[in-house]
Amino acid sequence: MENNISAKLVKELREKTGVGMMDAKGALTEGGGDLEKAIEILRKKGQLKAQKKADRETRQGIVHAYIHGEGRIGVLVEVNSETDFVARNQEFKNLVHDIALHIAASAPLYVSREDVPVKVLEKEKEIYAENAKASGKPGALLEKIVAGRIEKFYQEVCLLNQPFVRDQDITIQELVNQKIAKIGENIQVRRFARYMLGE
Repeated sequence: MENNISAKLVKELREKTGVGMMDAKGALTEGGGDLEKAIEILRKKGQLKAQKKADRETRQGIVHAYIHGEGRIGVLVEVNSETDFVARNQEFKNLVHDIALHIAASAPLYVSREDVPVKVLEKEKEIYAENAKASGKPGALLEKIVAGRIEKFYQEVCLLNQPFVRDQDITIQELVNQKIAKIGENIQVRRFARYMLGE
């Protein structure tokens, strides 16, 4: 194989990312045979493909129910695609199931940062600013500290910003972007509800 990239390495990259043979080979070549670099290259390409498709309407899809822990946690999630052909695709169904499983495990409160109410965000900023001031940090650092804590807050409460429970190296948004790149259609998590027994 060109540039001494082994078939075994290509196979390993394909298994980790789900991309086609030529994409895997190209990313490994570009990354000089380094598996981690190749994964990063594929992630960036996935992001670009997803951004190009982001404006396309998603009116099809599925609502999926997931029950966990012998009926102690239940999740309903709606994930949209552009066509019902993709909505019936097993790859899409697996993605939706993984998202539902993640919601059950990680208990996000919102789909994305845009869904966080302004009042909630302002309250969080206020708390972080007070904590930062109390720590005696200089004024110039306060804004950076608050911004950093807000990013952390998004990772904790927003589904798309959370690290995926089955692969902590990627966020749910990156997982969705990988599927957009592979399937070739825009995919959007529209809404979800999480129920916990007794809450």
